[in-house]
Amino acid sequence: MNGKWFYVLTGFGGAIAIAIIAGLAIVWSGSYSIAATDGHSGLTRWLFHTTMENSVRSRAPEAPVIEATDASIAAGAGEYKVMCQTCHGGPGAESAIWARDLEPEPPDLGHAAEEWDEGEIYWIVRNGVKMTGMPAFGPTHDEETLRNIAAFVERLPGMSAEEYAAFGAAAGHGDTSEAGGDDHGTEGHSH
Repeated sequence: MNGKWFYVLTGFGGAIAIAIIAGLAIVWSGSYSIAATDGHSGLTRWLFHTTMENSVRSRAPEAPVIEATDASIAAGAGEYKVMCQTCHGGPGAESAIWARDLEPEPPDLGHAAEEWDEGEIYWIVRNGVKMTGMPAFGPTHDEETLRNIAAFVERLPGMSAEEYAAFGAAAGHGDTSEAGGDDHGTEGHSH
């Protein structure tokens, strides 16, 4: 290796070491505010959002996850209203005021769902998203419930408030057999 490359690699290695030390100093000093009211910097927001998008897209099933029928969409709408509306709202239905103070704020799926296909929506509902408050419903709900929610959410963009209101709340709150009979339709389990 000639002298030029030695200095380039040494400089690069030194820069990485300095970045690691600076990062650890921030972590250990507590100088970075984790308050949700402070929000993320533009760079942090971009890093988290881009990582989340690419991670979901690389893991989500490509094939449609359900043959959507009127009955499955109606069932998904009921589950959505019980489990998801608190944080994400719906056409003509606002999210809970406290959900708007989450960091990051849960997206309005009437618009955000346009960015995702049904397989990606299903993956998010099933697995949740770290550091967003979006829980994984896969461990506590049956596959049919998860697929129905995905089918419904895919149809939210462009849905009118009247169409949304016409869907009733779910009679059941998903499969609770693995969860010891908990009622997963309560606000404490909303996303």
